[in-house]
Amino acid sequence: MDTLDQQLPAALRRIVTTQDMRVGAGVLAALPPVLQRILPAPRYVIVADENTWAAAGPQVTQLLAAAGLATAAPQILRGTPRIRPYAETARSLAGTLRASTAVPIAVGAGVINDLVKYAASLAGLSYACVPTAASMDGYAASGAALRDGGFKRTFDCPAPAVVVADTDVIATAPDGMAAWGYGDLAGKLVAGADWVVADALGEDKVNDGPFALVQDNLSRWLKQPEAIRRGDRAALEGLVRGLLTSGLAMQAHGNSRPASGSDHQFAHLWEMEGLAVDGEPVSHGACVGVGCLSMLAAYEWLLQQDLGAIAPAALAARVPSQAALQAEVAAAFAVPFMASNAERETLAKAGDAAATGRRLQALQQCWPALSARLRQMLPSAREVQQWLQAVGGPACAADIGVSAQKHAADYRRARLIRRRYTGLDLLHDLGWLDEAVRSLFDADGFWRFPPHASGEVPRRGGGEPTRSM
Repeated sequence: MDTLDQQLPAALRRIVTTQDMRVGAGVLAALPPVLQRILPAPRYVIVADENTWAAAGPQVTQLLAAAGLATAAPQILRGTPRIRPYAETARSLAGTLRASTAVPIAVGAGVINDLVKYAASLAGLSYACVPTAASMDGYAASGAALRDGGFKRTFDCPAPAVVVADTDVIATAPDGMAAWGYGDLAGKLVAGADWVVADALGEDKVNDGPFALVQDNLSRWLKQPEAIRRGDRAALEGLVRGLLTSGLAMQAHGNSRPASGSDHQFAHLWEMEGLAVDGEPVSHGACVGVGCLSMLAAYEWLLQQDLGAIAPAALAARVPSQAALQAEVAAAFAVPFMASNAERETLAKAGDAAATGRRLQALQQCWPALSARLRQMLPSAREVQQWLQAVGGPACAADIGVSAQKHAADYRRARLIRRRYTGLDLLHDLGWLDEAVRSLFDADGFWRFPPHASGEVPRRGGGEPTRSM
């Protein structure tokens, strides 16, 4: 069993919304007293879908009844083939919550949590969360990722006041969901590197507390993919803890920077396009895992280049004009709502020649130290691919229905959909993005990892190397 007081340093604990968090086997029994202390209310209402209700709804109902806590009729959300993350569903739920004045308890995975999070915010209520799967990192995060008018965006809303993550419940989730969560957690490798790059170039200063909360523990949370796949409770608890702590870091920082970088830009692109395999939408975590591999490979290529030889002023003089960026966006996105959003985000981060020149000069000066830090932070793409395979998750673009041709094009398209400065923008500033992408696909168009002179990919922290593809 663990509590929020034991997870967060005091300085961060003061600025997060979540006031109590429990992780471990059997912690569901703590829900009633925690609610009475943190979220006292005349009554509570469980919100779930049909599957997540079966996973924990009756248990929560019985626990509340045994503690003498009143409940309204549960809200069981239904969808075909399953509930989708639509903002309109959350708005409708908000109306129901306002009318009942009951404090909601989200019993479910990512979609249920985001729907309740946004609905509770609209209704002016705090809420509690009972996760039913280790499938993503949003349980303890501020903001809800929902589709609105066809576009997936993050709505600003508070995180849950209470999270009770019982690994006995989470262990019963359908096969593959923990692999999705593992992919989402692996993405933090790239998110951390992107933030370090943005900090070094004066674009986004690292917030040391939230950064360390994720990065100092990441290798430990990711180290047992085989055990997670077997359902080992200790390994599963580590995964859950990593996902929840990532959410706390986002709360503490005030946005998703501690846990989301260019890895998520690939994922958001594919999710907005409705990526599906055999008619089923590809999960967020699966998309993030492949996005993570995509950027690890790009970083490997970058770390092999000689940045001491770049000419910052000459590169800055080639910064594309606003009209050229608008034309690039128009060519990259045929769907109007995606093109409109991409244009807004791209132009928001488009710097002039002077700003680009300053970034590149800073890059050239700090590259020895920065590249050394990136090498220390980042395992190879091949190594992480092996982890994803071991956990039973998608481990290449083809696994999630993305062709090699589309995958190559999506490096540039992913850069365009968000204003956050990442490794994709660094490659773009250098004029190397297209060259880097070409290096990652062989003559037949198949994705490969960056070749090393020895034909081997070094493993972080020593050990035997593995052969590259």
